Amino acid sequence: MISVRDLTVNYETPGETITVLDGLDLEIGDGSAVAVVGPSGSGKTTLLNVLGAMLPPTSGEVTVGGQNISGLSEKEAAKFRNRELGFVFQQHHLLPQLTVLENVLIPRLAGGWDEKERETRARAEALLERVGLGHRLTHLPSALSGGEKQRVAVARALINEPSLILADEPTGALDHETGQKVTDLLLEVQQEKGVTLIVVTHDLDLAARVSGENGPIRLT
Repeated sequence: MISVRDLTVNYETPGETITVLDGLDLEIGDGSAVAVVGPSGSGKTTLLNVLGAMLPPTSGEVTVGGQNISGLSEKEAAKFRNRELGFVFQQHHLLPQLTVLENVLIPRLAGGWDEKERETRARAEALLERVGLGHRLTHLPSALSGGEKQRVAVARALINEPSLILADEPTGALDHETGQKVTDLLLEVQQEKGVTLIVVTHDLDLAARVSGENGPIRLT
């Protein structure tokens, strides 16, 4: 599913070049779940941004699903993200003026889908039912708890039926019990749909749950 070869990412600052990732090699199997751990500044979020075609590497090659995404144009990268990727952020990034249902439907606005509008709406409603928010369709984010907002964000990440889910500290802003529920949901979807799940986290217990006996990827 994912192949990273000699990946280097530099950030240019006045008078200094900061290397965040330096010659990283990585293989992640199709349909697997893996956590990425490491100290702050080790490049965890940078790696997710590269895998999500949101940040071009300084050098190296990144292949996702057989497609080399290292040198995509902005238009090509946007299409890749919309068609192949579901991203779950630490902060939910819901639009406050839209209802729960409308927030989930946002990724469909890019167009080009064969599915009819009523069918998409039915899938969105089913996803929200799945995450326990079927009774909250018309509520605004301000009426939701932190855990509910994050579950809406997970439903939004799944609406386009991605082959790859990237989650950046998805439980970092949640209490332990709510974080466990969000983790359960991500792993259930990963196993049922056979998608590839990559989770960046500082929580070693979460990393162990996601990666299982293979252990997490450690950046230093």
